[in-house]
Amino acid sequence: MSGLMEGKVVVVTGSGGGIGRDIALAMGAAGAKVVVNDIGAALSGEGLESAPAQKVADEIKAAGGIAVPNTDSVATRASANGIIETAMDHFGRIDAVVNNAGNLRDRMFHKMSDEEWSQVLDVHLNGTYFVSRAAANHFREQESGAFVHMTSTSGLIGNFGQANYSAAKLGIVALSKSIALDMGRYNVRSNCIAPFAWSRMTSSIPANTPEEKARVAKMQKMEAAKVAPMVVFLASDAAKGISAQIFGVRANEIMLFSQPRPIRSVHMSDGWTPESIAEIAAPALQHHFVPMERSPEAINWDPI
Repeated sequence: MSGLMEGKVVVVTGSGGGIGRDIALAMGAAGAKVVVNDIGAALSGEGLESAPAQKVADEIKAAGGIAVPNTDSVATRASANGIIETAMDHFGRIDAVVNNAGNLRDRMFHKMSDEEWSQVLDVHLNGTYFVSRAAANHFREQESGAFVHMTSTSGLIGNFGQANYSAAKLGIVALSKSIALDMGRYNVRSNCIAPFAWSRMTSSIPANTPEEKARVAKMQKMEAAKVAPMVVFLASDAAKGISAQIFGVRANEIMLFSQPRPIRSVHMSDGWTPESIAEIAAPALQHHFVPMERSPEAINWDPI
């Protein structure tokens, strides 16, 4: 087997199904040696089994690739270290980490429990940190490496009933940028992808009204496998020099997201008072305010 990842060793977290599975299979097809990580739990956290990770590893091997399963959780430092240690023990190195593992505890913000908040941040944000941190020393010593993190439009824009998930996903973007800055001197790259795809994560979206059903039907056409080529590219040497970026993948479309920048400013030589802000600054800036009256997922995401 040969391809962009020939000879590389890659960890893909949460790769027992959905987008992660397709990424792991694509990595194997591109020549990588793959650590297929998945704890085997439902999105809500119930059940722990080795079958999903083992099944995907077997699929990669059946196609002529090389893979090993791993069932450690990303949510603690010790277990995340175990994921990277699996790569080192079996293959002697680590070249790329794809932080894809995720869970959901959707609830309106004013009803969300502390546990629902913490469980989502533990997996998405802390998990991304712990796994990346476990690989960082190896990347630094070999002076090469690539991180690809999964973010979401729920974090980039916001979403109803997902304050925990949105906060974690936007936190991942900030983490990725800081990793890119801190580790750029060691030729380590860090990028994010916001996937538009039908997967286990998006299957929880309600479809009760005709409008919701139409929206879900549109999303079901966005195949999870369409995300994998961009992940393989960003993890490969072909993406040398691309770092601290946020990409979107929607079916056959690849997008580059803008970075936060000031779009307008108002200056007052004598300084501002609350009253002068209300009288002068607010009207001058008001046409730039974008009210969030509906879920960002309800925005027309048809291909441009």
